[in-house]
Amino acid sequence: MISSFGPSRAEHRRGALLAAVACCLVGASFTANSVLGDYPHAGGQALRYGLACLLLLPLLGRGALAPLRLLTARQWARLALLAAVGMVGFNLAVLAAERTAEPAVPGVLVGCAPVVVAVVVPALDGRPPARAVVYGALLVAAGAMAVQGWGRTDATGLLWSAAALAGEVGFAVIAVPLVRPLGARLLSTAACALAAVEAALLGAVLDGRAWLRMPDPAEAAALLWQAVVVTVIGFVCWYAAVHRIGAERATLFSGLIPVCAALTAPLVATGSYGWAQAGGSLLVGAGVVLGARARHRRPAASGAQETTGAPEGGVPAPERAAARRPAG
Repeated sequence: MISSFGPSRAEHRRGALLAAVACCLVGASFTANSVLGDYPHAGGQALRYGLACLLLLPLLGRGALAPLRLLTARQWARLALLAAVGMVGFNLAVLAAERTAEPAVPGVLVGCAPVVVAVVVPALDGRPPARAVVYGALLVAAGAMAVQGWGRTDATGLLWSAAALAGEVGFAVIAVPLVRPLGARLLSTAACALAAVEAALLGAVLDGRAWLRMPDPAEAAALLWQAVVVTVIGFVCWYAAVHRIGAERATLFSGLIPVCAALTAPLVATGSYGWAQAGGSLLVGAGVVLGARARHRRPAASGAQETTGAPEGGVPAPERAAARRPAG
C-alpha cells in the first residue's frame, strides 16, 4: 500500500529496479539502431510496434482487454497522443536529427528530459518542484552530456533534437493517468497497436509504396531486438516503474540510456568507453540516487478524476493531476 508520503521502501526499490532495467534496454538498443539507417523509417517503426503488440497479446490473459471498453474518448485520445508523440514521433525525430547532426546532439538533449519532467510536472500541478529531484536531474543531465560529448550540428538538427526531447518527456508524462486503469502490460499493448497503425499511415503518405520492404538479416535482427527486448520487456518495465515511483523519479533513470549506449558501442566498434564516459556515468549514478531517494508528502487529490470503471489510485496524485492536463 502506498502511504501519503509516497511509495513504501519495497515498492520504491522495485520501481527503481524496473526503471533501470527499462532504460538500460533502451540504451543498448542505440547500438541496434546503427544498422537501420537505410531501412524505411516509418515502415521500421510499424514493424517494430506491430510485432511487439502481437507478442504482448498472449501475455495479457483472458478478459484482459475488457478495460479498453471502459476508456472514455478523452482517454483514447491520450493513448493515441502517447503513441504519436512518445513512440513514433520520438523515434522519427531522432532519426531526422541524425541526418544533419551527430548522434551525440539528440542524445544530449534527450538527456535533459529528467530536468524538464522534474520542473514541468510540479509546475502543472501548482506545487514547487522537489529540490532533491531537480538537483538529481541536473546531475543526470550533466553526466549524460559528459558520456556523449557534443557533436556537429546545424539548426535543423537542433530542432529535431528538441522534438526528440519533447517526445521523451511526452512518453513519461502523457501515460500517467492510464497506467492504473489499464496496467503496464495492457497499456503497452494498446500503445504499440496504435503506434503501428500511425507509423504505417505516415509511411504510406510520406514514402508511398517504398514505405516497407523485406529487411536484410542485420536489419531483421535489429528490428527483432527493438520489438522483443526494448518494446515488450522495456515498455512493461517502464510503465510498472511509473506506477510505483511516479514519472518524476522514473525519468531520472533515463540518464542510464547514454551510459548503456556507451558501454555497448565498443562491442560493435561504433564507439569507445574512456575516462569521460566513466566520469559521466558516475555523475548519472549520483543524480539517480539523489533524486530517486527523495520523498515528499502527497497532497490530497482534489477535483474530478477521469473514470474508466477502475480507480486511478496507486499513481502519485500530483503526477496524475499534471498528466491529465493537455500535453505540450
